[in-house]
Amino acid sequence: MTAIWLEPKPLILASQSQVRQALLANAGLSFETVPAEIDERAIQRNSGLTKSDEIAVRLACEKAREVSSRAPGRYVIGADQTLECDGRPFDKPAGRAGATEHLRALSGRTHTLHAAVAIVRDGKLLFENVSAARMTMRELSEDAIEAYLNAVGDAATASVGAYQLEKLGVHLFSRIDGDHFTILGLPLLPLLAFLRGQGLLSL
Repeated sequence: MTAIWLEPKPLILASQSQVRQALLANAGLSFETVPAEIDERAIQRNSGLTKSDEIAVRLACEKAREVSSRAPGRYVIGADQTLECDGRPFDKPAGRAGATEHLRALSGRTHTLHAAVAIVRDGKLLFENVSAARMTMRELSEDAIEAYLNAVGDAATASVGAYQLEKLGVHLFSRIDGDHFTILGLPLLPLLAFLRGQGLLSL
């Protein structure tokens, strides 16, 4: 597939997420991956922010800014995703016990995913966007939780909520309301619209 990115140097994605990398690659964007060196939890604590959408935006911006400081002249994409259920924020679960607890807490309830994206160049924030998706998890028995965790293994601790919707996590849900890309952790359509508006894409 021919890349449609028009700048001589590729984008930088400040994320190690293979899902986000696949989304950009499938959209024909040329990019490199440079993980951000930040303490996400410390930034979240020190920010004083409590709303999930605001936290996601702040972390996306901080990731992009940190990598931008090491990559002059480059367009850097930062992204983050948060999960909130009944006022409780969820981080990635700590081990299998944490994943079990998260699934018990989300079982039979509707939670909200917020996905944020930011673009920074030379330390200047050029674009930010946050979108939301509402996810209704079916009632899960203890046996169902056990079977799911046995099937997915360590992947349960790799994502907020202990699931990847694009994989076996789809079995956990009874209803989904929201943009597919938001659920995967990158609001791709607003991102592409911004890049297109800046004359950075050929399509």
